[in-house]
Amino acid sequence: MPGANLTRVEAEERKSVVSAPISYRVWLDLTENPRTFGSTATISFAAKPGSTTFLDLIADSVSEVTLNGESLDPAAVFVDNRIELAGLKDRNEVTVKAECVYSNTGEGLHRSVDPSDGNIYLYSQFEVPDARRVYAVFDQPDLKATFDFTVLAPKSWIVTSNMPTRTVEDVPEVTTAEGVLGDHAPETAKRWTFETTPIMSSYLTAICAGPYAEWHTTYLNEDGRTIQMAQYCRQALAEAFSKDVDYLFDITKKGFAFYAKTWGVPYPYAKYDQIYVPEYNAGAMENIGMVTIRDQYVFESKVTDALAERRVVTVLHELAHMWFGDYVTMKWWNDLWLNESFAEFTSTLATAEATEWHDAWATFCSGEKSWALRQDQLSTTHPIVAPINDLNDTYVNFDGITYAKGASVLKQLVFYVGRYQFFKGINQYLNKYAYSNATLDDLLAELEAASGRDLKAWSAKWLEQSGINTIATDLAMQDDGKTIASLTLRQSAPAEHPVLRPHRLAIGFYNEDPASGKIVRTDRLELDVDGEATVVEAAAGKRRPAFILVNDDDLTYTKLRFDAESLEFAIANLHRFDDALARAVVWLSLWDMTRDGELPAERFIDTTLALLGTETESTTFRYALACMSTTVWHYTAPERRDAVVKHVAAGLWKLASAAPAGSDQQFQLAGAYLGYGEKDDADFVRNAKGLLDGSVVLDGLEIDNNFTWTIINALSSAGLIGQDVIDAQLAKHETTENREFALGARAVRGDAEAKAWAWDQALHNADLTNMQLEAVARGFAATPRPDLAEPYAAKYYEVADWVWKNKSFHMAEATLEGLYPGYADPATLVSLGQQWLDTHEDADNALKRIVRANVESSQRTLAVRDYNAAL
Repeated sequence: MPGANLTRVEAEERKSVVSAPISYRVWLDLTENPRTFGSTATISFAAKPGSTTFLDLIADSVSEVTLNGESLDPAAVFVDNRIELAGLKDRNEVTVKAECVYSNTGEGLHRSVDPSDGNIYLYSQFEVPDARRVYAVFDQPDLKATFDFTVLAPKSWIVTSNMPTRTVEDVPEVTTAEGVLGDHAPETAKRWTFETTPIMSSYLTAICAGPYAEWHTTYLNEDGRTIQMAQYCRQALAEAFSKDVDYLFDITKKGFAFYAKTWGVPYPYAKYDQIYVPEYNAGAMENIGMVTIRDQYVFESKVTDALAERRVVTVLHELAHMWFGDYVTMKWWNDLWLNESFAEFTSTLATAEATEWHDAWATFCSGEKSWALRQDQLSTTHPIVAPINDLNDTYVNFDGITYAKGASVLKQLVFYVGRYQFFKGINQYLNKYAYSNATLDDLLAELEAASGRDLKAWSAKWLEQSGINTIATDLAMQDDGKTIASLTLRQSAPAEHPVLRPHRLAIGFYNEDPASGKIVRTDRLELDVDGEATVVEAAAGKRRPAFILVNDDDLTYTKLRFDAESLEFAIANLHRFDDALARAVVWLSLWDMTRDGELPAERFIDTTLALLGTETESTTFRYALACMSTTVWHYTAPERRDAVVKHVAAGLWKLASAAPAGSDQQFQLAGAYLGYGEKDDADFVRNAKGLLDGSVVLDGLEIDNNFTWTIINALSSAGLIGQDVIDAQLAKHETTENREFALGARAVRGDAEAKAWAWDQALHNADLTNMQLEAVARGFAATPRPDLAEPYAAKYYEVADWVWKNKSFHMAEATLEGLYPGYADPATLVSLGQQWLDTHEDADNALKRIVRANVESSQRTLAVRDYNAAL
């Protein structure tokens, strides 16, 4: 429907009609029923006299529309999620009264019922523009306005929004709040009225309501104001969360101080709440003054250090948005990358420099940059500054290019212009465009002024062109075989994206330290690299080190290919490198070679197993395990796969048994081992069942709630338990999370009946929440059995159109990405997928991107598998 998909042209046309000052008065009635809520919005705005425009609204029904005192027929003006406003004046006021629908998809106003205590929790999620699911609005980022929210809610609830509460009043049976909240309000209701917001974009407004547990503190802001701070979560999680609240307040305060100092602009808003909410699609959302965060970040069970660190980065990422994205906002969604890339870059910087997670750049390399490299080598890649013609384009560009590649390129930009000059430019940008909208060109102008560099050519190559370069090391030696005659860096680009970029990077020389036996950096060179060949003049005449690392300190964004001797040294000695970031850069390059079919799968596997014996950086550890799993199950030669699975399983169990008791390494290794379960593996059956019943013990490994579900999931996948075991475990403690675990465990079960059930549930059970759908789809596709996946290869392409037409964007994306039967024969998947693409040239771009990415994943699997089979 065109009304649900705003185009850039339409937004520009509306912007030419509607102008400031714009203000909203929004009343919400959350006391009606479990399905709908009352919404009344009064919008005041300026406009060109005699012009016509429209409001956005996705609602069950509209009962009243009044424009400049004239009552309009809702049936005539409310069509296709838009309300037409004709005959506008210089100054206008429109009131729209509607019934809107709660979601269970994480879009709009999400309603969640906690099965452990029956409590109801609401939260809003409005990016990309879904404020229109809650109130009538000009839902585009450059029509900034002020907002006044009033909310009627059950008396036992608390309600939070972007601004501090002005008043909270008990409401009698008949409310008279301008006659908009209805006449049915129970005596147990309260009316919450909030202070007027500063000028802001509609997608950053927010409402949360429910019996949340709460904690409070204050921060003495750098401008002398006292900022009220709060943390919230569900009552069922309060005990666990209370152990972390002080730590999370401390992290947030460190972020306030770091950003104020780094950018020279104190925190600009009235308060700062962080509310941990259930069934959340994203990691978090930067609503002004009230950040929503997924409550998987409330840790009731042991988690990896990688996840604990990611929570810190997420907290600091959303805080960074208060300046970059909220205080200054993009004009249109094509500059969305700038918000996200900047927040990702600066949150990693803050994590590394202001918290105890000093190896955050290694975390970024392994966890985020690997995401970017993977997506940048698909045909669906796009420039960092992506062409966003409509909202559907925006949905599919929330990806590894937007976040991770953009952040990596910003890191390169800081090194290119200088850190002091970069942040001086940011200070000028924030002050110049405070509370308004800006573009990339506006930012580059300030950075050019601060640094003296011409960034137009830099931007054209780095931000406006797709693809990734490869830098290879070309080494020539003198006759003694020990001294470097010449070192040349050769840059190449893929044929489909033939752009060579300028790089400012470092080259590290690494050798063994005789005292410790570690591999350490013994020399470092910095230089500019541009064009096809760059001679490293400073290297000539130096003694050849054991290992040469181009892009030392991970300062630029590129693929790497080492010289032959360095490659062999890295494969044999990666586990001995003493620097976490160096290990991450080298490991990522080895992984890239493996998935490009340039490094044998089994060599990569053995290198990874050796690394896991000594690696201490949790995110590198986590991603090494994940990439080894992909290599084992998809890239190894089919005739060797069973032997490799047993080899890796034995290696992981040996490493888990030898790991320090209670360590992060032990925890990750034991969990990874359970992913290699096979019914005919007597050792696995004994170990997995023994961990569950207590007859097998790894000293220090706690079999808590979540790890119990990890074991049950593994046993179910291997066909070693029935549904009765899953049901019995859920009955012990039925929570929101455990329901999701149970659904996933049923879906992953290694039999055809379970797959048929999961397929049907994911497609047709509209009562599944977003998280439950993801659990079912993930379980369906996760069983490493081609015989169970094969029957769904053709079915997947048969249902793709129906899914896209009948589900919301997020639910369609989760279904189509989750249900892809990736363990089926890749040649079959590629053939069927190409047929679908050939006959769907006119399909939505977003749908084609999802399908194409899946097809290309199978193409890569096929190519790399065949490479390894031919060795």
